[in-house]
Amino acid sequence: MSGEQGIMSRLARRVLLLVGRARVNLVNDGGAAQQVQVTVNELETIDNLNRLAEFGFTSVPPQGSDVAVVFIGGDRSNGVVVASGHQASRPRGLKAGETMIYTQDGKQIYLTASGGIVIEAKGQPVTINDASNVTCNCSGVFKVVAPGGVEFDTPTVKSTGDIVDHSGTNPNSMAQMRSIYNGHNHNDPQGGTVSTPNQAM
Repeated sequence: MSGEQGIMSRLARRVLLLVGRARVNLVNDGGAAQQVQVTVNELETIDNLNRLAEFGFTSVPPQGSDVAVVFIGGDRSNGVVVASGHQASRPRGLKAGETMIYTQDGKQIYLTASGGIVIEAKGQPVTINDASNVTCNCSGVFKVVAPGGVEFDTPTVKSTGDIVDHSGTNPNSMAQMRSIYNGHNHNDPQGGTVSTPNQAM
């Protein structure tokens, strides 16, 4: 083999080694860069590969996840993981234009094509920490379904509108009930009626 042929052969081999597919064995998420151990084939396992992710997003791929590895200059000792996926937990059936953030145990934030957003918590708590204020602007109805009740740990609960309890059977708001109370009177056993309450609500 001539020198030129040897160079071309080595170059072709480097090109073939530029990108590989592997499976995740271990993940170390404790450092500035996440590192993974991957198995490329029966004969090749590589330790301490840096895994790159888009800024603002982070995750730990489960064991057995598929990864795409780019080897700089075709050097198998100098690789980075640039993409990952876990076939068993990947949600299926999304429509064109839809996006979902999900976990291995099924929790999801689903941005649907119809414009709706669905959050699936899988029976686990949802917590918002250290918010100075929380504002929810709705164009329609804000509905809370809570069979266990609703608690407000706050010194004051305010409403700019009326409040109606037992709305399925009670036609009056609390403001209407106050008006009824403030204007009500009783029959006087000695004749006539007693005056309205001295103290209004």
